[in-house]
Amino acid sequence: MTPRSLTRVRPRARVLPITRVLPLTPALALLLLFLAGPIAYCAYIAFTDLQLTGQAHASFVGLDNFRTAFTDDGFLNAVWLTLVFTVLSSLVGQNTLGLALASLMQRASKPVRTLTGGIVITAWVLPEVVAGFLLYAFFRREGTLNALLDALHLPRQNWLFTLPILAVSFANVWRGTAFSMLVYSAALQEIPKEITEAAEVDGAGGWRRLWHITLPMIRRSIGTNLMLNTLQTLSVFGLIWVMTRGGPGDKSQTLPLFMYEQAFQNSMIGYGTAVALLLLLVGALFSAVYLRLLRTEV
Repeated sequence: MTPRSLTRVRPRARVLPITRVLPLTPALALLLLFLAGPIAYCAYIAFTDLQLTGQAHASFVGLDNFRTAFTDDGFLNAVWLTLVFTVLSSLVGQNTLGLALASLMQRASKPVRTLTGGIVITAWVLPEVVAGFLLYAFFRREGTLNALLDALHLPRQNWLFTLPILAVSFANVWRGTAFSMLVYSAALQEIPKEITEAAEVDGAGGWRRLWHITLPMIRRSIGTNLMLNTLQTLSVFGLIWVMTRGGPGDKSQTLPLFMYEQAFQNSMIGYGTAVALLLLLVGALFSAVYLRLLRTEV
C-alpha cells in the first residue's frame, strides 16, 4: 500500500451560502430585539436592587435576590402551589380529559361531535379574564355550584375560601382542555383502523387497546401536548387573579402572582425579576425533560 492510499481525506465543512442565510436575517433581528433583548435586560435587573420608589440608581447586589427567594416562606409556598396547580390542571386534568373527550368524540355521531366540540372550544377561545369571571360566578358563595348543591339538598361551602387552589385548577382545566382534545383528535385519526380492528378480533378490551395500542402510537403527541400545556399553565396569571387574587391570604398564590406582588405591589423590581427568572428556569427544565423523552422515542 502506498503512503498516499493511507492518507485520510477529511470531509470539507459545509458552509451555508449567503443566499440561504440572508432571508433569515429579519427574523433573527426581531428575535434578538423582542425576545433575547428583554430577557437579557431582565437578567441584569435580577442582580440589582432596583425598586419603584424613585431611587436614582440601582446597585448591583449579586445573588442576594436569589438567596432571599430560597429563604422566603412566601416564595417556597408559591413554588409548592405552582407545582400543585400545574400537576392538577395540566398534567392530570387537561391531558386526561382531553384524551377522554377525543376518544369519545371519535365514536360519537356527527351532531354530538359538533355540539361537544363547540362547547369545549368556546371555553378555550374566551379571554382569560372573561373565563375567570365566569368561574368566579360559578364558585362564589352565592354562585351556580352552591345553587345546584342546594337543589340536591347537599351542604354548600365557600369554595374560593376553603379550596381555592382546587377551584382555580378546575377553572384552568375547563378553559384549556380544548387544546388537548384537538391535539389528541388529530393523533387518533392517524392510528390505522386495521390495527384496532385486529385487536378487537383477538379479544382485547377497551382498556387493553388503550394501553397497548393507542397510547404507544400517540406517544409523540402526548409529549408535545404535555410540554405546551405545562408551559401555558406555569404562566397563568389573569385567571387566578380574577378569581382569588392569590387568596385568601396566599393559599392560591402561584409564582406569577407572587412575582407580580413583589415587583409592583411591594415595589421590589429586582426581587420580582429574580423570581421571574426562576420561573423561566422551571419552564426550561420541564421543556428539556419533554424534549429528551421525545428524542429517545423510536
